[in-house]
Amino acid sequence: MKRFVTISLAALAILSLGLTSCSKAVKNDGSGKDTSLETIKAKGKLVLGLDDAFPPMGYRNENNEIVGYDIDLAKEVAKRLGVELILQPIDWNAKEQELNTGKIDCIWNGFTITEERAKNMAFTKPYLKNAQVLVVKKSAPYQTLADLKGKAVGLQAGSSAAEALDGAAEFKASLKNVVEFKDNLTALMDLEVGGVDAVIMDLIVANDNIKRAGKDYRILAESLSAEDYGVGLRKNDLALRDAVQSTLEAMAKDGTLADITTRWFGSDISVVSK
Repeated sequence: MKRFVTISLAALAILSLGLTSCSKAVKNDGSGKDTSLETIKAKGKLVLGLDDAFPPMGYRNENNEIVGYDIDLAKEVAKRLGVELILQPIDWNAKEQELNTGKIDCIWNGFTITEERAKNMAFTKPYLKNAQVLVVKKSAPYQTLADLKGKAVGLQAGSSAAEALDGAAEFKASLKNVVEFKDNLTALMDLEVGGVDAVIMDLIVANDNIKRAGKDYRILAESLSAEDYGVGLRKNDLALRDAVQSTLEAMAKDGTLADITTRWFGSDISVVSK
């Protein structure tokens, strides 16, 4: 019996070593060289993970097509890299798992750069500035964060809104409860029917939703935190990260980035190379 266990353990060790070698082969060519960009070009596609209900960054239009500001940027980057862009909707709460298991190659969807996320993945430099704000009904009496004491606040699960709220411990402790939703659109629907008193979300997304939906919402002047959007990639995929960054910088230089940004936001609010 002991001999069988020993043999089994040895076999498992060999299998584990083989799997580890295969994993490393994806990352390098055996010399320690980062081949992430070469791998993407060899397979001819870049798989982008996103929440497809996050306008104006990425969402489905009336024809059920995924469109958005980030989509237009990514399409141009993929075109210049000579690969096809594949759009892959994901569970936003499991985004890092989707990335690290290789189901997607990047997260590009109004993705906030945070200290915690930067420990586990590689980010490009910021391309847009943003903030976490609170959306309330126009008729609501709230004007400041303090006014929401004892109230219910909603946010998207796994979002930077949750991290911003955790960073505002005193404000969070003052709330009656925090309700997590699958996406911002569902959270806003709950706000409309009175399920929550406010929703924490991205300023850029909040402005777009208010304008697009035509609902009686407004944004409190006092925000929770300022932040930046970046493209997130696997921790070791630095060659691919640098290629995306240099392509964005080239787009900024030739005016393409400004054209795309103005088309979506009315002016060039991008921060690449600025």
